[in-house]
Amino acid sequence: MSRLLAFVSAAALLATPVAAQSVNRTTVNGIIDQGLNHSQVMQTAAYLTDRIGGRMTNSPQMREAERWTQQQFRDWGLSNVRAEGFEFGRGWSIVRSSARMTAPRPLDLRAIPVAWTPSTNGVISGGVIVAPISKVEDFDKWRGKLSGKIVMLSQPGTGSEPTEPAFKRWTGAELAERNTYVQPQYSPAAIERQLKTADFAARLDAFLVEQGALAWVRISQRDGGLLHGTGYTYQVGATPKLAGMELAAEDYRRLARLALTDTPPTLELMSEVQFHDEDVNAYNILADIPGSGGTSEYVMAGAHLDSWVASDGAVDNAAGSAVVMEAARILKTLNVRPKRTIRFALWSGEEQGILGSLAYVDRHLATRAPSNDPALANLPNNRTWRSRWPIQPREGYRDLVAYFNLDNGSGKIRGINAEGNVAAVPIFQEWLAPFASMGATTVSLRPSGGTDHVYMQTVGVPGYQFIQDPLDYSSRLHHTSIDSYDHLKPEDMRQAAIILASFLLNAANRDEPLPRMPLPTEPTPTDPYEYPAD
Repeated sequence: MSRLLAFVSAAALLATPVAAQSVNRTTVNGIIDQGLNHSQVMQTAAYLTDRIGGRMTNSPQMREAERWTQQQFRDWGLSNVRAEGFEFGRGWSIVRSSARMTAPRPLDLRAIPVAWTPSTNGVISGGVIVAPISKVEDFDKWRGKLSGKIVMLSQPGTGSEPTEPAFKRWTGAELAERNTYVQPQYSPAAIERQLKTADFAARLDAFLVEQGALAWVRISQRDGGLLHGTGYTYQVGATPKLAGMELAAEDYRRLARLALTDTPPTLELMSEVQFHDEDVNAYNILADIPGSGGTSEYVMAGAHLDSWVASDGAVDNAAGSAVVMEAARILKTLNVRPKRTIRFALWSGEEQGILGSLAYVDRHLATRAPSNDPALANLPNNRTWRSRWPIQPREGYRDLVAYFNLDNGSGKIRGINAEGNVAAVPIFQEWLAPFASMGATTVSLRPSGGTDHVYMQTVGVPGYQFIQDPLDYSSRLHHTSIDSYDHLKPEDMRQAAIILASFLLNAANRDEPLPRMPLPTEPTPTDPYEYPAD
């Protein structure tokens, strides 16, 4: 923010003394003291990462995280601590794995099993074939050519070198540019195209098995030796028959180049994984600080507790979970008595499609009409949710008056996305004012997506995602094999917990609930002349 803009913003706040009274800065002082001088946010983050590790939904590690976080909430004195289940599918975990090129020379490769694919049942060995397959229409090209092969499914590309630093913080100018209204887009044809590809993984697995392939490998989406291992065939009855592995981009491209020579490579793969079917339900962890105002209204903060398992799931999203838990600890330690209940949520199944928070919305806030298309009725709820109309509010629809989400790594909070809600902007500007010297100044009207406030927004419930410094979240940490505690920023996480605690208390004690957007109805297509999907 420029000096002139900061001065104008400050002057505007000073010119509205009635509004300024709604933030109790004496209480903010207590939050700051507790959050800086007595913080436990890094101890919480360390337990989730170093001690428990990667928390794949329904894995043994996630079950441990569910137990431990509930006990922490209880130890801090929160009320109504519970695990709320929803149907998910199979648990899955990696026991061990390896990949090795055996010809034209021996070389250990960097690899990870793809989530929810089966074991290789010992070491398998075979030649490779580069057969890029990304859609059903590609099957015919490779029919009759894959028997006895380890199939390399990705187009190798040529590699890339970074041209910008991996680590960055938002500048004032960049934050100012974020405050641009983004018009919504609605394309029935795009939705139809997406739904038509929903069963591609199952059809690909069946094709490869039919063709006699030994296993398949894909390229990592990032260079630099990073691995991810993400996969989505978690439903009971949807488990593939063929093992799949992801190779580091550099290793994959080496194999692809050798495949074009007179010495094509052979590979040895070994993947030992376990499926966990004791309980097909995943669990959201919820805990409350009860309201004293005699109302059913509540405000809420949340972050997803689950992660991928290439590493320990630190910035995605032990960081957000630890900040939410720290905000709970701070407010409970201060013995606040909010008018409205303050609820804390640690979601499950976010990495597989924002499933945990969707289950909460569907159960407590609003649901949608069932699909009239029999072909779509058996798809997971999240695949068709946004395309089903009308929205049907539940009895508790208006009880949730504000939800705040943390899921952008461990960077400090620089502001909040108001999600197009122009009525919320001056309120958030006022709530951020005490934290300007900590770097939090921006209220942006932009929408943000891809995490647990999304389904609340789709039904008109005020759900918001904070703006955080990106650091190296997207460049090299998100879902990768180096997402460990080492990359967390303690100063930033302490600042985030302080701001989150303050926002929750302001929202809980505000005389009126935060302003809501209208209940969404089916939009008119943005392009009325767009042709249907092919």
